[in-house]
This record gives sequence, structure tokens and C-alpha cells, in this order.
Amino acid sequence: MTVDATNGTPTDTPRLRAEGLRFLSRRRPVLFALAGWSLLEAAQTFLFGYALARALDHGFLAARPAVGLGWLAVAAVAVAAGAYGTGRVFRAVSALVEPLRDGLVRRVVAGALRDADHGAVSRLTHQVEIARDTFAGLVMVSRSFVFTAAGALAGLASLAPVLLLVVVPPLILGLGLFLVTLRPMARRQETFLAADEAVARSLDATAAGLRDITAAGAQERTADEADDRFADEFRAARTLARWGVLRVLAVAVGGRLPVVLLLVTAPWLLGRGVTPGDLVGALTYLMYALLPALQSLMQALGTAGSRLAVVLRRLTAPGLGSSETRRPSNAERVSGVERNEPPHPTTPARARAAVELRGVTFAYGPHAEPVFQGLDVTVPAGGHLTVVGPSGIGKSTLTALVAGLLVPDRGEVLLCGEPVHGGGTRRRVLVPQEAYVFSGSLRDNLTYLCPDPPPDAAVLASARAVGAYELLLRLGGPDAAVVPSGLSAGERQLIALARAHLAPVPVVLLDEATCHLDPAAEARAERAFAERPGTTLVVVAHRISSARRADRVLVMDGTHALCGTHDELIRRSALYRDLAGGWSEPAGALGDANGVHPVAGPGLTGDGGHVVAHSPVGQMQAVGDLRDARPLGGE
Repeated sequence: MTVDATNGTPTDTPRLRAEGLRFLSRRRPVLFALAGWSLLEAAQTFLFGYALARALDHGFLAARPAVGLGWLAVAAVAVAAGAYGTGRVFRAVSALVEPLRDGLVRRVVAGALRDADHGAVSRLTHQVEIARDTFAGLVMVSRSFVFTAAGALAGLASLAPVLLLVVVPPLILGLGLFLVTLRPMARRQETFLAADEAVARSLDATAAGLRDITAAGAQERTADEADDRFADEFRAARTLARWGVLRVLAVAVGGRLPVVLLLVTAPWLLGRGVTPGDLVGALTYLMYALLPALQSLMQALGTAGSRLAVVLRRLTAPGLGSSETRRPSNAERVSGVERNEPPHPTTPARARAAVELRGVTFAYGPHAEPVFQGLDVTVPAGGHLTVVGPSGIGKSTLTALVAGLLVPDRGEVLLCGEPVHGGGTRRRVLVPQEAYVFSGSLRDNLTYLCPDPPPDAAVLASARAVGAYELLLRLGGPDAAVVPSGLSAGERQLIALARAHLAPVPVVLLDEATCHLDPAAEARAERAFAERPGTTLVVVAHRISSARRADRVLVMDGTHALCGTHDELIRRSALYRDLAGGWSEPAGALGDANGVHPVAGPGLTGDGGHVVAHSPVGQMQAVGDLRDARPLGGE
């Protein structure tokens, strides 16, 4: 495999050529039909110019108008026959184009699901259509040029062979000049497409993480990065346009210069037996056959052809889009849109820590205040840690660092004793607050993180464990079709929790992954993970009951982090006491001992308007996250 020295991307031309030949060899009947109908077009080209020459010489110039009209009728019949052949050509081309498009779509979708490549958006919506349209255009203009040029040159030779001395040399010179520019244009085209993918990735990540970007104060940095992506694409497009000027020059030399030479040498040609009709026929071949065919060919090969080669190479390259081939953008790091690598079978829990942060310092930008500074956290294998703190304090940032979605400025993050960016991502699963569910079967959604298809018994067991079994039955079973827009936020969270429970990884990170569930459902889901063999659980909490269920609680206040049990922190941490007093949830749901009124409603002591009762008693939407750490009387 060769490497393009311009941008370091693999060209792998022999592989692409071999795949192309295999694709065409499987469609030989279509190719034979395409050649047959193209011969009919070539016959039209030959007869049209020849009939005009004979109509002039043997008809109108010889005072025999009937003969001239007869030859013109022959030209008209040739045009009609050519039009019929062109219609059949389009049908044959479609039999080549659509199978190519279907195959490319399958490759892109499979690669996107395997590698979580955000550039796949550009490939599927833009580059596949480029490949489809340009392949069709390339087939049309290439075979048109070959058969049209053959018909035109045969017609010139039949009229007067000396005409070939005037037409052929500039035609060859123009084609040669054009071929010299193909490789540089292909390189510039690849640079442009890479820049287009970078823009698509940046916009996709930015749109997905607008809230987190704002919370982290990374707006300016993200905007600067997006501006750089657009500037790169603009520079690539401008360079590509400069090379397009040479294509115009090649068309002028190969297609228009022969016309000028034919007019300049007309006296010399007439002196060597060329008739006025022959000159008219030659001009017809040049102006209405060779020149349009040459322009179409150079347009197709110069822009569409080089683009097709680049796009096919990028769409069919093995392993393209792997998350290991590029560093995530700032927007991707902030929003945490990168998916973990395909999970590996669970390894036995070891005595050393399952999650360990050593002296971790992280800030969203060189001039931003650090979210963490010298943070040390250790979670033993099989442990259960709950992370609490006011909104925007960095709880989600912590889980993103543990998941490997963010890279610390200093320090290191270990999962099961392995650096998270050295393969540790294979040992964790992260369930965010906004759960991701894709269109497809429920089984595909639940087994998405499993390297091997699990048995139905395991799928149903995980659904029962996290409380998603009734939802599974209501949707129609594991093979039921899932429409994400038809699910509530809580239903999407249940599917994501069942997916994580089924994933064979030892570390589970729940970043407010149960915020849309009631307290009883939340408790059931957390208990399912805590009781799963060999599982270490880290939970970003939004209810006091979640913190009470954990072995240890990590309290974050923006400058310090304090870890301990619930009872210890109640005694030692004023912030934790304030947070625990500010949490609101129905007292009867889990037998909570905090004395919260069993029926939530406005007007209760301390109500700030964020707990609202719905029609049936007990159905309430608890506050979505920890309230800010202000004293109760300050509301």
C-alpha cells in the first residue's frame, strides 16, 4: 500500500482497482448491452457528418436538391436512431450505478456502527451520492467520448484522410496536457473531502454538546476550532479551482484549436482534393461531436473522475473512521459524543482498583479555571461510588475523564490498572443523561455493545434486572421495531440501562442515567448493576437515595473533593448536609427518612417551585439535578 505524501492518507490504488474490476466482471451482460447501444450512437455520429458533406457536394452544390434533401433525410434518421440508443444506454448505466451505491451504503453504515465515526455523516449523505452521480456521469461520458471519437475520426478518414493531419495532433496534445493534471487534481480533491469531513464532524459534535460547551465556558475555543475547519475547506477548494484552469486550457488545445487550424489551412486542403462539403463535414464532426465529447470527458475525469477515485478510496478503505486514527475535536471532548470501543469479554475482578485517578488536573482551555486540580480518586473493584455536587461543578466532566472521552491536562486515569487511553475504554460503559436509542429492532439496541450475540435468556434477564422487561413486552418483544421519537425519555433510559447491563465490561458509569425514572425504578436499576458479578459502579446522583445506597460518596465543591460514607459526610461536610436537605422526593417511595412530605405540591415548606404535583397522587417529576448550594432560607 502506498501513502500520499501530500496529506499522509493511504491511496491503496491496486486494491481499489482490483475491487473495481471484480465489480465490473460480475456485470458483463450489462457491459455488452452498453457497448451495443453505444455503437448505435457512434453510427449516428459517422452518418451525420458524412451525410451533410454528401448533401452539399453531390446535392446542393451540384444543383441536385433532391439528392441533397435525401442525404439530409439520412442524417435525420441517424439522429433518431442515436436518440433511441441513448435512451437504452441510460437503462444499462442504471444497472451499474445502483448496485454500486447500495454496496457503498452498506460499507458506510457498517463502518459507522463499528467505529463510531462522525465523519460517516458526510460519507453517507454527501460522498455516497458523489460516488453514485459521478460514476454514472463517468460511464456516460467515457463511453460517449470513445464511440463518438471513433465515429468522428472514421468519418474524417472517409471524407479525406488528409483532414486527420490537421485534427489529430492538437487533439492528442490537449488530451496529454489534461492527463498530466489528473494526479495533482486527485490529491487536491482528497484534501478538500478530508476538510469537508472535518467540518461535518465539528458541527455534529458542537450541535450535540451545546449545553456542555456553554457550561464549561468553551464557546470561544469551540468557535475558533470550527473557524479553522471552515478555513481549511476554503483553502482546499481554492487550490482545487486553480488546477481547474488547466483543464480549460486542455479543452481549448484539444477541441477548439483543431477548428482554428481547419479554417486556417482550408486553402491548402482545397488544393489537395478536399471539397467544400468535406470541410463542412469536418467542421460538423469537430463542433458537434468531438468538441462536446472532449469537454464532457475532461469535465468528468478532471473533476468528477478524480473525485470519484478519492471518494471510493475513502469509502472502501478498511478501518477508515476508527477512533484511534484521530484525536477528538474540542467539541467532541466537551460533549462526550465519542462512543466506547467495541467491548471485550469481562476479565475477573482484580484486587487492585477498578477506577483510579492520580493527580488529575483538567480545564476546558488554557485560560479557563481548572475543573479539577490534583484530584485523586480510587474505587476498588466491585465498589459503588456516588458523585454529588451542585450543578455545573464538574460531575459529568469526571465521568467523561473516567470514560476516556476527555484527556486530563496532567495526571493519569486508570481502569482496572490500565491507562484509559491505552485500551482501558474496552473495560467501561457510559450511560449519559440523554440516552441514545437508534432506529432498528429492540434486540439491536440492547445488544449493541456485545461483541457476540447473547442468547435471548441473557437479554431478557438484563431487561428484568433494570426494570425494562414490561417495556420490552409492550413494544412487542426483542424483535420489535424501535422508533426513537415514539419513546419517552424514561423509556429511552431503560433501554440504555438494559444495554449497559448486558455489555460484558467491569466498569459501569451512570451519568444521571436515571433522572427520568421515578425513585423506585432508579433504585431497581442501580441495585441491578451493584449486584451484577464483577461490576464496579460509579453514579452521578440527582437524589439523596442514590447517595445512601452507595458504599462511598464523593462530594465536589469546585475546589475540593471529599469522599466518605453518607453518615460520615453528614457529619463532616456542610455542603453535603445542605445538598441532602435540598433533595426532594416522595417519602413513601423508598421509605426515605428525610421527612419529605409524601405528596409533592406547591406551598410546602421550602418549596421553590421546582416540585410540581401531577393529577394522580404520587406521580411527580423530581428536580433534574442537585440544586445549587444555597441555604434554604435564601430562596
